[in-house]
Amino acid sequence: MNSASLIAPCGMNCGVCMAYLRDKNHCPGCWGADKNKSKSCVNCRIKNCSELKSKFCFSCKKFPCELITHLDKRYRTRYNMSMIENLNNIKKLGIKKFVINEKLRWTCPKCGGIICVHRGCIKCGKWKI
Repeated sequence: MNSASLIAPCGMNCGVCMAYLRDKNHCPGCWGADKNKSKSCVNCRIKNCSELKSKFCFSCKKFPCELITHLDKRYRTRYNMSMIENLNNIKKLGIKKFVINEKLRWTCPKCGGIICVHRGCIKCGKWKI
């Protein structure tokens, strides 16, 4: 969960995604091989964007584009996480500090388990962001 390689171009921390955290058909994260990824992840328009010239969308002259804005709205509404905020924090703090902060943010204060952005704590099942 605490690896810079698990941070997608859109700012998603793949280390807290239910597809990454599941035991069966474990997704390797956005930057990993396409095996076990959902079709939507393989065909992700953000990851495959022709405008993406660096590792993260914040460096694009169109940031935040319509794709990021739509994804951000969905995640803020459903999961209380902002991709735009994540990308701005990566830009401001650097990826190392961002990853350290993510580890703290997504660790369950009750049991120390990983909090899945989609489902809550995978260990005790109680805590949600």
